[in-house]
Amino acid sequence: MSKVKALRELINSGKIISAPGAYDVWSAKLIENAGFDVAYMTGYGVSASVLGRPDIGLMTFSEVAMMAKNIAFATNIPIIADCDTGFGNTLNVIRCVEEFEAAGVAAIQLEDQLMPKRCGHMEGKVVIPKEEMVAKIRAAAYARKDPDFVIIARTDARAANSFDDAMDRAKAYVEAGADVIFFEAPQSVEEIKTVAATLKVPLISNMVENGKTPLLSEKELQELGYRIVIYPLVALYAATKAVMNTLDVLKGSGSIENCLENGVDFPTFNNAISLPELRRLEESFYNK
Repeated sequence: MSKVKALRELINSGKIISAPGAYDVWSAKLIENAGFDVAYMTGYGVSASVLGRPDIGLMTFSEVAMMAKNIAFATNIPIIADCDTGFGNTLNVIRCVEEFEAAGVAAIQLEDQLMPKRCGHMEGKVVIPKEEMVAKIRAAAYARKDPDFVIIARTDARAANSFDDAMDRAKAYVEAGADVIFFEAPQSVEEIKTVAATLKVPLISNMVENGKTPLLSEKELQELGYRIVIYPLVALYAATKAVMNTLDVLKGSGSIENCLENGVDFPTFNNAISLPELRRLEESFYNK
């Protein structure tokens, strides 16, 4: 089964999909190795990984597309790719869909912010007119070759304008052809419930540490009707803390021996990165 078809079936299963955020290829592999069925390629994390800069619209189309291609190639689970605003107008969105679908991802997320965009839980967001985003979604639906390729429409209008405007936009995006709605940054449990009760389509919930949205469990979100929950920052923040702490120990002690308990060992890492399997494959061509 293709990864695109697999994601569609997961969405239609009624069981909530848990998708931690991958900020590079290795983090995506670790998500897969941990047993998750889907990974979410986080723009916030990719910006940090590739540029060492915040998620404020600095990533180029080619940089994001290359990361998506590398992650999709290296993993066997469906990848949801954060494609920001689609990198331009409707024609740019068409190219975006073509390239990301060809790259092997199972879904793309397009948002209605004005470029340069901002992380969904940052201040200062501005959204484009609803009609412009509707046209982008129509273009995305037009461009996909595989009808199972998932188009996710995200609205940031809750913070930029109002809750009611965001709801109105979400309904319009569904009519335009979006398969999944990402209502970004509801600010209370009541708003989370209202979104789910009103929008009778698959929904994404974004659980961000210390963000604007109350943190709910997967069980709670599934009971409300959400189909996907993403954790875009959990791996990035955990890795950042672990590396910072380990480097502090190394800097302070001047000995790698004091850092050993903070990391995996050489054999463990080699096993995780599939070295034994690749060695066996390599040898198989000599033992015919």
